[in-house]
Parts: sequence; structure tokens; C-alpha cells
Amino acid sequence: SKMMDFDINSLKTPCYVTDERLLEKNMKILRSVSEKTGCKVLLAQKAFSMYSTYPLMAKYLDGTTASGLYEAKLGYEEMPGKEVHIFSPAYRPDHFEEITQICGHIIFNSFNQWKRFRPMVNKAISEGRHIECGIRVNPEYSEIATDIYNPCAGNSRLGVRASDFEESELEGISGLHFHTMCEQNSDVLERTIPHFEEKFGKYLSKMKWVNFGGGHHITRPDYDVERLVRCIERVRDTYGVQVYLEPGEAVALNAGYLVATVLDVVHNGMDIAILDASAACHMPDVLEMPYRPHILYSGTAGEKTHTYRLAGNTCLAGDVIGDYSFDNQLQAGEKLVFCDMAISSMVKNNTFNGVPLPDIALYQNGHIDLVKRFGYADFEGRLS
Repeated sequence: SKMMDFDINSLKTPCYVTDERLLEKNMKILRSVSEKTGCKVLLAQKAFSMYSTYPLMAKYLDGTTASGLYEAKLGYEEMPGKEVHIFSPAYRPDHFEEITQICGHIIFNSFNQWKRFRPMVNKAISEGRHIECGIRVNPEYSEIATDIYNPCAGNSRLGVRASDFEESELEGISGLHFHTMCEQNSDVLERTIPHFEEKFGKYLSKMKWVNFGGGHHITRPDYDVERLVRCIERVRDTYGVQVYLEPGEAVALNAGYLVATVLDVVHNGMDIAILDASAACHMPDVLEMPYRPHILYSGTAGEKTHTYRLAGNTCLAGDVIGDYSFDNQLQAGEKLVFCDMAISSMVKNNTFNGVPLPDIALYQNGHIDLVKRFGYADFEGRLS
């Protein structure tokens, strides 16, 4: 890994390290798509909200998108002057007025929500705010195998189906939004768009913009960027709309690490290494998805000489990261580097069991800078 040109042994662990070089490499790929097509690319903050990197990303991206007021505020404050978009399955009435003050694009999940909040939107517009509203639609087509991540599964709460679409309520709506993908390549988008067009194309020509959502793994090495470009251009030219993309994972894919330390090795039918990093607390997707993150210089179970089950330091019996093998025996005090840990980690971590939150660090200009260190106050402050 490129990251290994500094000494990780100096790091206090656990620690998330984002590599600015790798983040910028992703940014350049995303920027190339917007330069070729005129589409706008937004950071989906639900995957990556490390706002110390927002000044860098602002050079390449058109803005941020949020799932609620707090993410919207983060994008508004930390990427000033850029577009702020928001989509929520349902808006909290006590948050909505502030949303109209900071969001230029507000996307509604139902016509009920649109009708409920339209007066507040119109009031903000009459006071000089420029706000464009959109409706999220459900094309009822996706290729996601894991239902927990599938917005088009049966009985989904996300997006309006064609059968429930209220054409008579489109006055004041300037865009349509669909999000049907998760960690997928552009061939999936290419197969999805005809379903979207068949159900909603007749409304699209009345719109200013369309948002293709997230889940596009644009910065993955095998991703077919040219196919994405063709999809964007075809929709742009057919309907005369501005196209938006809002990648989350692609923004920081493979751009960060979680460095952990071995605390002890116990034996129960196999060797089990207990770490100061926890799947339950620091990388919840490992248990939710589930998946097995790669560790630098490791192999699969049995591939190298010494195999270990790596586990977290909580009371949860299932706080297990996975089985890995190494050339040498693991010793207490040894550091391990988990890959692709910038995304869905900092935004989802928690203080279950009073386990400390990892430090946040940034590798830039040849050295690691500690951006944030958490302590007891961060645990205590969440409780009362």
C-alpha cells in the first residue's frame, strides 16, 4: 500500500487514517465525469463526513447531499458556497424551517410530505430563498441481493411508485430522484434507466433536473466510466435535464484505513487475537453487511502460516471481524491495518460498552496529522 511510507507504530490506536492522495485520486475520477458530461456530482455524507477533507473535495465536487438537518448543516457550513441537497424519508416538522434556510434542493419521499411542507417552502421562496423541490420515485427495479440495502424491495418505504404518482401535484416540483443501487457498476445503471423512463419518463421532460442517486462505484478500478458517461448523456439529451450523481462510497473508496493494536491472544479450538478495535463499535458494516475487510500483509484462513480469528474488545460474543492468516505469529502490541475504512465507519461508529472512539487522522504532505482525538467526555456526553 502507498500508505506504508510512514511509521504506523507511532500512532495511538485505534485510529482512522484517511490518505489525502488517495482521496484526491478519487476526486479526479469523479471530476472527469462531470467535465465530460456536464453532470453535477455531490458528496453523499451518509458514507463519508470527514469534514476536515471538505476543502479539498470542494475543489472537485459541486456540493453535498444530506439525509436530515444535521448532515445538511455540516455540508452548508463546511463546504461553503456549494450546493446543499437533502432527502429524508420523512421530515421532522420542527426541523423543516431551518432546512429551508440552508438547502437549495429539497427532495420529498411522498406527495403527502410535499403537500404538507409546500407552504413552508413557498414562504421561504417568497422571502428570497432559491429552493428547488424534487420527488423521489421508486422504479421498482434493482439488482441488489441484500434486502437491507435494497430500496426497491417489496414494501419499501423509499420513493413513490408509478401507481401512486400524483401528476396533478407537480407544480413547484423541478426534479425527480431515484436511488436503486449499492456498490454497483454502470451496467446496472444502464439496465435500470429504461425502467425509470418507462414509468416516469413522461414527467421528466417537464423537469429541470434528475438525480441518479448513489451506489455507483465510480472509483473502483474495474468501473466502466465510459458507460456511465453514455447513460448520463443519453438522459441529458433526451429530456433536456441537468443530471446529478450523489456517490457516497465512491468518494472515499479505498482512501482510508483503521489501524488497530493486538491486546491479547487466547486459544479456544483456534488462536483468537483480541484487538483494541471492535467490529460492533468501529466498523458496524462488518456485522451488518456482513463483510470481511482486508488487512495489509494478511491472507485468508490457512493461506499463510499462522491463522487467527480477530475479535473486538467488547462483551458482545459476536464482535468478530473475521479469520485471517499471517506469516508470523501475532504478538500483543502489534499493529494491524484494515483497508477501505474511510467509508461507513466514522459516520456509523458508536460507544457501545464504553469502548473509546478511534482517533481521526489525515495523511497529507508526507506526514500524518491528528485531526481529532476522542475521550471519556465523548462517551459521557451522549448519556445523562
